[in-house]
Amino acid sequence: MIVVCAIRVLASVVALALAVSARPARAAAPLYDPVILNIGINCQWQQRCQQQQRKAMADAAKFIAAKHPPLWKIHLCNRNARRSTARVDWTGFNSCIRNKRLGVPARR
Repeated sequence: MIVVCAIRVLASVVALALAVSARPARAAAPLYDPVILNIGINCQWQQRCQQQQRKAMADAAKFIAAKHPPLWKIHLCNRNARRSTARVDWTGFNSCIRNKRLGVPARR
């Protein structure tokens, strides 16, 4: 009886240790973070390019929070910076959102 209880406790401890150690690995994997996955695919996993994209994304977010550009401009820059239906070039978006010469696009 004591052996059975000891085995159950040991199995529980091992299962808990595996669950705890697997969680950080899953969180760090780019497959589970769509932004990092998008940047990685756009940059073909080159570190310098990824750093530029992350910096441009952060700069664009700060600019939008500080300046509150019109919604049409955000949508226009999203369309302009798109590489495909689900991929965005953040450097292009950051440049576009700061462009003062953009005008309201014509209605379709």
